[in-house]
Amino acid sequence: MPNGSTTIRRAFDGLERGRPTTPPNVLFILADDLGWADLGCYGSTTIRTPNLDRLATEGIRFTHGYAGSSWCSPTRISLYTGRFPGRLQAGLEEPLTRRTAENGIPADHPTLPSILAGAGYRTAMFGKWHCGWLPWYSPLRIGFQTFFGNLDGAMDYFEHVDTLGQPDLYEGETPVEQAGYYTDLISDRAAEYVAADHGGPFYVQLNYTAPHWPWEGPGDPETGRKIRSRYEQDWTHSPLLHLDGGSLAKYRELVEAMDAGIGRVLDALAGAGRSDDTIVVFTSDNGGERWSRNWPFVGEKGDLTEGGIRVPLILRWPAVVAANQVSDRPVITMDLTATLIELGGAEPHEDWPLDGVSLASWLTEGAEFPEHDLFWRTSNQGALRRGRFKYLFDRRERAVLGNWPREPGDYHLLYDVTVDGRERADLSGQHPDVLAELRTAWERLNAEQLPFPPEHPGLPRRSSTTGPAVSEPD
Repeated sequence: MPNGSTTIRRAFDGLERGRPTTPPNVLFILADDLGWADLGCYGSTTIRTPNLDRLATEGIRFTHGYAGSSWCSPTRISLYTGRFPGRLQAGLEEPLTRRTAENGIPADHPTLPSILAGAGYRTAMFGKWHCGWLPWYSPLRIGFQTFFGNLDGAMDYFEHVDTLGQPDLYEGETPVEQAGYYTDLISDRAAEYVAADHGGPFYVQLNYTAPHWPWEGPGDPETGRKIRSRYEQDWTHSPLLHLDGGSLAKYRELVEAMDAGIGRVLDALAGAGRSDDTIVVFTSDNGGERWSRNWPFVGEKGDLTEGGIRVPLILRWPAVVAANQVSDRPVITMDLTATLIELGGAEPHEDWPLDGVSLASWLTEGAEFPEHDLFWRTSNQGALRRGRFKYLFDRRERAVLGNWPREPGDYHLLYDVTVDGRERADLSGQHPDVLAELRTAWERLNAEQLPFPPEHPGLPRRSSTTGPAVSEPD
């Protein structure tokens, strides 16, 4: 095991303890652009994450956990709505960048926080929102009763400015100024919240911007000042992208600072005597990029290959779920939404049926795992997982091998990702019937989604009437 651990983990087995008579608290922790192998419990030998490693030993570590999208804002939309991101216009952007009245989660759309609030939960979000901008959208308008954090997709860790160089730290919907490293600020606020008495169950959404760019560790306030000063000059790409910064060592600092913050939150939960009765979920919004480690998978953030969508996923619930377990069952973000709604004693709205499948009976009653298809779609790729097989539809250019010439799509590929997570052995020729079944299932679900607008930058385009498809950078 990583970091010198010799702990032997066992495959998941439901304990059939049944559900508690009182609804559990929920602490959902979401990392930003965390790679598959960036935690000790997922194979990192350089990044030390003792708190998340301990969380994994105290619950279930999923080896086939998936994000709802390979992009950050669509995954967040899928988490809060429990539905495919392509059912909302905001879910079509990769990621969400246009600040308009049409681009966000509508206030009348049922969400995980609004449904749990209706069931008597106190709800709070700390950290990154990225599901629409004021004056039209905010966490408070979809069911969160408390919010401290940022609205944009990225924010400087010290200067607290967004991708346009504008201040982006809010208490509720009020701009605020507060000095400090952002990872620490939201960790401390979350720790304070879970330690307090709310007179009933709570749902806390703790959304780190770590380890997303800019590449600033806890000791880098000068880097933040330099980045902010670049907004006073002419720029094409947001200075927050920090294209001239970062390193493996710096990335390690971001992840380890997040782990330390999570440790403080978990300690506060334990100090208040609430650990046993709190469901803690940790995962990432998509695969890693630049400095992350997605090995052994191919691809990264933005790709529907495993490196872009398979993510760390840990669930702990001491009152119900035994410790030190591992599950290889495929689970996607929307399943977590459906599960938490059911375990919270609530029901989804009949007019907005969930696309996720609840795992509640599997977790608490020893029921069989609810087998179901996992579906993804971006502007230039599509994927569907059923059992051990994954269908990958790729509209981009691909090479047969390495640096061989790239040929234009469309490609319809089939992989057994239980043994070929690198997606190198295309089995479409060996199992044409399986390919046809999965392709048909994907096309059916794709037809239910909103269409991508013709001007979408990710759509393949023809440079001439006879030329190959060329994707715009996205």
